[in-house]
Amino acid sequence: MLAGTGSDVGKSILATALCRIFLQDGYTPAPFKAQNMALNSYVTPEGLEIGRAQAVQAEAAGILCHTDMNPLLLKPQSDHTSQVVLNGVPIGNKDAYDYFRREGREELRREVCAAFDRLNRQYNPIVLEGAGSISEINLRESDLVNMPMARYANADVILVGDIDRGGVFASVYGSISLQTLEDKRRIKGIVINKFRGDLRLFDEGRKMLEDLCGVPVLGVVPYYSDIHIEEEDSVDLAMKSKVAQQGGINIGVVLLRHLSNFTDFDVLERDPRVHLFYTNNTDDLQNCDIIILPGSKSTLNDLYELRRNGVAQAILRAHREGTMVMGICGGYQMMGMEVCDPLHLEGEVERLPGLGLLPISTTITTEKATRQVRFQFAGHDCQGYEIHQGVSTVEAPIVETDRCMGTYIHGILDNAPVIDYLLAPFAEKVRARSQSFDYQAFKEQQYDKLADHVRQHLNMEILYQILQGND
Repeated sequence: MLAGTGSDVGKSILATALCRIFLQDGYTPAPFKAQNMALNSYVTPEGLEIGRAQAVQAEAAGILCHTDMNPLLLKPQSDHTSQVVLNGVPIGNKDAYDYFRREGREELRREVCAAFDRLNRQYNPIVLEGAGSISEINLRESDLVNMPMARYANADVILVGDIDRGGVFASVYGSISLQTLEDKRRIKGIVINKFRGDLRLFDEGRKMLEDLCGVPVLGVVPYYSDIHIEEEDSVDLAMKSKVAQQGGINIGVVLLRHLSNFTDFDVLERDPRVHLFYTNNTDDLQNCDIIILPGSKSTLNDLYELRRNGVAQAILRAHREGTMVMGICGGYQMMGMEVCDPLHLEGEVERLPGLGLLPISTTITTEKATRQVRFQFAGHDCQGYEIHQGVSTVEAPIVETDRCMGTYIHGILDNAPVIDYLLAPFAEKVRARSQSFDYQAFKEQQYDKLADHVRQHLNMEILYQILQGND
């Protein structure tokens, strides 16, 4: 298990790296995270929903993703409530206080343990991932994903600390010190992540940590900026918000408050023909060649906000002046004539007019559609996946009108024929950079680069000794 001193210390990325390393070394690894909290999810071949991070880790491990890799997924709907997805199927919305109370936790614990058991019978090793900090002692008895899961799986635990945010000595030492004696013994190594500068400067720090904690430091992994792995959380999207540029095709993704499945745009971020940025600035939208309305976890709330802050009007004005507009999932629903919520599933508002760019109307429903999709586009076989609550009046994989395109299909932009079609009207801008981008080959290359980076800075010999019980 890769456990953390806190959130966003790099557990998911290191788990991805180890999945690829173990695959390269001839093993059959699989990822596992008992409970995940993320808006960025994925659909398994069976049409069930899991966290995107475990889908990425499965891809790095060279296997198909399955709900057993992430049996419990929480999808935040507000600051206090989340949709609970168990074994790939939504089972209702929960208030955070109610969810983290002890009542009902044992049933969920049985489910996540059963999922681990099924996975453990098929793969070796299992790369478990914790969540947040392992030292939230007030949640210890209700915890499903950190040290209680490690105990159930009889997993060796590697503690990951983020030196880039500061306080790594206190966070590592404190995280270990706050464990019970049984759990302390389970922590077999420390990894210091996101180091910047000359690694030799931390040689003394490594020895200090080992003396303080009585646990070996297995590696100090440098910060990198040249390896691109699909991210789980949208915390960095605001940092990617940049204005349009001269040269290349400017694509603006509308920065919704409840934006989901932002990995739909990873391929465009890497495409040399494109300058992609995230914005809700009305002036920036006027300078776009293409505007994309992304998915949303709360379509009506985001549609209301677009009308309130003037973004809806800016999109319509840009479209009249020649900009192409594309909507994916919730964004597709917003582009229609209206969005209705007669059952008040998203809130008190029953109906809002859409942008009127596509001839569809949408009704939010209790049933959630989750499935992988294969479709034809410009004579090519393409694929993606759907995750949405709502039924639209036009049933087609893609709906088009003049300079408008809408679809429920996430991952549609991972298909080169779709990208080429979108960019074709702007060929004059990219004559010198007109080659299509092979995203799948790019991802495989990035998994190998990540594995090489982590292997170089992690003592794999000691790690294998730990896994073989020779620590």
